[in-house]
Amino acid sequence: MKTRKSIPKSKARIRKKTGSLSSKEIAKNKEKTKIIFELRQKYKKLPLKYWLETADLPKSSYYEWEKKLQEVNTKEAKDIERVKRVVEESKRRYGYRRVCLQLKKEGIIMNHKKVLRIMKENNLLCNKYGLRRKAYSSYKGNVGKVAKNNLNRDFYVDKINTVWVSDVTEFRIRNSEIKLYLSPIMDLYNGEIISYSISKSPTVEFTLKSLKDAIQTIPVKHNLMIHTDQGFHYQHRSWVYTLEKYGIKQSMSRKGNCLDNSPMENFFGLLKQEMFYCENYKTIEELEAAIREYIDWYNNKRIKTKLNGLSPVEYRLQAV
Repeated sequence: MKTRKSIPKSKARIRKKTGSLSSKEIAKNKEKTKIIFELRQKYKKLPLKYWLETADLPKSSYYEWEKKLQEVNTKEAKDIERVKRVVEESKRRYGYRRVCLQLKKEGIIMNHKKVLRIMKENNLLCNKYGLRRKAYSSYKGNVGKVAKNNLNRDFYVDKINTVWVSDVTEFRIRNSEIKLYLSPIMDLYNGEIISYSISKSPTVEFTLKSLKDAIQTIPVKHNLMIHTDQGFHYQHRSWVYTLEKYGIKQSMSRKGNCLDNSPMENFFGLLKQEMFYCENYKTIEELEAAIREYIDWYNNKRIKTKLNGLSPVEYRLQAV
């Protein structure tokens, strides 16, 4: 008699919970099996025969669909693990589109709607970004040579070492006056950061270092142009002299027009969204290490849709 306490009082009560399970028009065998499987987890002492009679479901059909549903659940679990791995490897920087592209690179085709659903259901959506600070500006008026806007927003480049872009951005450790500056040089061919320098002070030497490091990568004969804004670093005679020495054409954005150097601005936006705003760095050393790690990941791992789902380095190596 004790056993009956955990069992529903009548078949009518069971039918109420399962809906019109006996209706072939509304509930097919697959749906019946799924509902019976779920209810059996709740009423574990109730024999299977009781459920099959209630649902008017043959035992053979039940076992057939139970096996298929278990296979579906197993596949779902594998897909969740695949999506979770890609998200974690990207440090939660990837949205569902890039997760799809990364899986495709690995030979795994998964519908983008399914990837998005898995990410939502398993709390795998990319990091929420914190508040943005006012952009750093190195403009101090006309303090040297101001070059023409020779690039003129022609950002499409089909050869390596044809157009480079550069700029300086500022990082400030939260709730402090401690700052760090980054000066990268990007090749517009594939968006690769070919060199960069990091400093606690935005000096001319700091930007000149990233330029000289980048120059070491170009052949003797070239047709290279570098584009920047009108920051004091790029008007300085040492910057202008270095470009002239190596036969590099200089180009500058129009005053106060960030769209003239949008590829570099876009990189800074990604860098801060995916690495900086979502974290609370305590020290300069911790922040600098994170910047270096991100640039390495960005160059070698971060896939870009406009590069056919390849990273900048993969795209460059493919073209060689």
